[in-house]
Amino acid sequence: MSIKAVAAKILARYSHIQTQKWANSPVATQEKVFQSLLSKAKNTQFGKDHDFSNIKSFEDFAKQVPVRDYEQLKSYIDKVVAGESDILWIGKPLYFAKTSGTTSGAKYIPLTAESMPFHIKAAKNAILSYIHETGNADFVDGKMIFLQGSPEMEEKNGIKLGRLSGIVAHYVPKYLQKNRLPSWKTNCIEDWETKVDAIVEETFHQNMTVISGIPSWVQMYFEKLKIKSNLPVGDLFKNFNLFIYGGVNYEPYRSKFEQLVGRKVDSIELFPASEGFFAYQDSQTEKGMLLLLNSGIFYEFIKADEFFTENPKRLTIREVEINVSYVLIISTNAGLWAYNIGDTIAFISTKPYRIIVTGRIKHYISAFGEHVIGKEVENALQIAILGTYISVNEFTVAPQINPKSGLPYHEWLIEFDSEPEDLEAFALKIDTTMRQQNVYYDDLIKGNVLRTIIITKVAKNGFKNYMKSIGKLGGQNKLPRLSNDRKIADFLTM
Repeated sequence: MSIKAVAAKILARYSHIQTQKWANSPVATQEKVFQSLLSKAKNTQFGKDHDFSNIKSFEDFAKQVPVRDYEQLKSYIDKVVAGESDILWIGKPLYFAKTSGTTSGAKYIPLTAESMPFHIKAAKNAILSYIHETGNADFVDGKMIFLQGSPEMEEKNGIKLGRLSGIVAHYVPKYLQKNRLPSWKTNCIEDWETKVDAIVEETFHQNMTVISGIPSWVQMYFEKLKIKSNLPVGDLFKNFNLFIYGGVNYEPYRSKFEQLVGRKVDSIELFPASEGFFAYQDSQTEKGMLLLLNSGIFYEFIKADEFFTENPKRLTIREVEINVSYVLIISTNAGLWAYNIGDTIAFISTKPYRIIVTGRIKHYISAFGEHVIGKEVENALQIAILGTYISVNEFTVAPQINPKSGLPYHEWLIEFDSEPEDLEAFALKIDTTMRQQNVYYDDLIKGNVLRTIIITKVAKNGFKNYMKSIGKLGGQNKLPRLSNDRKIADFLTM
């Protein structure tokens, strides 16, 4: 075992001890974060506007600070972007993470001197947690690749601006620089397909041990490797044993990945976003991701099925229940306050607090009141595929409200790698699981409001072409699993 691997194990043990300290005192940890955030921001414009100096409890905070999304916080963010100081947080941010907005165009998420270290620390601790549990540290001597956005940055009113994954690239520690791929030059390529081709060339003869990225884009990389080598990725990279991912559920891709790799590899799920690094998988034997309660973020939770009511109850970590879908609300040391990031999560454990991501509050189908969420469609597809030869590259679901004949239905648009012999039977299997999971959907089928799902086969590269058409091919961009309209569906079926 190398000196680097031995050092990694020692550091992993220390990290585990530190994590256990706050994980074993979740309520007290969150209260400490809450009070610290208010104290530091009380003299900002936002703090003064919302009377932070007189907030003594979470109940006070909930009365003074309404839940907002980006558009509703934009008047403050615009001042920060314009270069003003002490607006949402002390001073000015170090960076803006630029993301795609819905109604407001580009979104500029502040990253501050206080928040940025937590992004880096969380990613490091996820790997250290894996080392501590498994004892596997040999991978630190091999090459590691992180499929990410360009690290090149612009400047806006004196503040650097870029994609989060590109910003993070500037924080790779020196002891990993020699292990890290791709090269800086390749990482700066903007066109995603050209970039992946260059990454294939750079990594083809390397001792790759860790590969990281959003599953759909890593899949593209693996497919190109397999075409070039005519070998499973696991044979090409014999020491590849750890896949790190985030952004989307891995399960719909798992069977395809294992087929491309030729064997199983360990994986670590992360839950990072421009707004904060919220959780990481801390165990290979337990489900879910450890919610990071000591990372400069105070969490609130609103039940997803109550979110659009007039006054939904805002809950703290003390009040959450297992297996309930919540909208995640955050207040952070980057100056986001009672901020709705749009993700929904569910707790699967409270000792410690572990979560799974269940979807997006805006990504759902409820054209008839069924409120189908991402977790449900992913689970239904996974169950239908289990134990079969069927392999799916990508899929999305949309309502068909006005079919040419018959009742309305949910249309599942699927790009198969290996398709079922009996498509109707496969569709019925998916539909049965959907009805078991969602009582509202089941009632609509029983009541002859909807008919069972219809599967539409999507041509090879159909989803890739769609993402390319909207300028979101590669990087941290993700295809919505669900849409309450037919924008994506119509593109794929035209």
